[in-house]
Amino acid sequence: MYAPDFAYYRAGSLAEAGQLLQQHPGAKLLAGGHSLIPLLKLRLAAPAALVDIGRLDELKGVAVANGRVRIGALTTHAELAASSELATHAPALAEAAATIGDPAVRNRGTIGGNVAHADPASDLPTVLAALDATIATTGDGGGPGIAAADFFEGMMATALGDHDIVTAVEVPAAPTEQGQAYVKFAHPASRYAVVGVAAAVTVTGGTISTAAVALGGLVPTATRAASVEQALAGQTPSADVIAAAAAAVTADLGDDLIGDIYASAEYRRAMAPVCVKRALTAAVERASS
Repeated sequence: MYAPDFAYYRAGSLAEAGQLLQQHPGAKLLAGGHSLIPLLKLRLAAPAALVDIGRLDELKGVAVANGRVRIGALTTHAELAASSELATHAPALAEAAATIGDPAVRNRGTIGGNVAHADPASDLPTVLAALDATIATTGDGGGPGIAAADFFEGMMATALGDHDIVTAVEVPAAPTEQGQAYVKFAHPASRYAVVGVAAAVTVTGGTISTAAVALGGLVPTATRAASVEQALAGQTPSADVIAAAAAAVTADLGDDLIGDIYASAEYRRAMAPVCVKRALTAAVERASS
């Protein structure tokens, strides 16, 4: 199916992009296009105008400073997966990016477009929730950004205003004693997450000092698994401790689990402890190595 007619504008700067959004109510931003273009072709979106920001170099790149990793919104999934900075300071993010779609998707899709789209089956929001990320936008006035827990509001719903543009994503640089992992049970055709789990576990003196676990794919928006995190805190890492913590995830799953033709809500519920166990096992092993 062909997309509906629209006006096309290529922004030469972030400021110009903001002006174009103001001038054309209902306009949509175009970055990599792998989220928006399918919606246009399916007639699930019909904006009067598209504002192309895909060539703005000011929104690209990965930098590490003052204990933070800052990722420009137009950094592609392939660049995330290949980044030596992320491999060292936010390995779960690089690991998740490497599992997205196929090479064509990874070389065009961007982290900013991914988080702004907020697809519940996407991978990066789950990792960002676990890593306590903040999302910088033009609407925050140069402030600290929006915490991931507040940014993702529901299925394909975010805290972005009508004229806001995601400019960067920031995560804390992982301490050396922290292990991170991302595990997903993927749909074999789309590679979207049927169940996705991100884990960041810090082991200090042989004891788990902090643990962060987030779920995606089976819930409407990336969600922290508080019961799993509490079950790990202060424990000496072992197979039994990890298994018990993984089983606790059932307390974090409400009644609004996603179900579809590929996997029912009940199946996703049954798979959740399995994926949590795998993610925790990998994170603990990396923390201990």
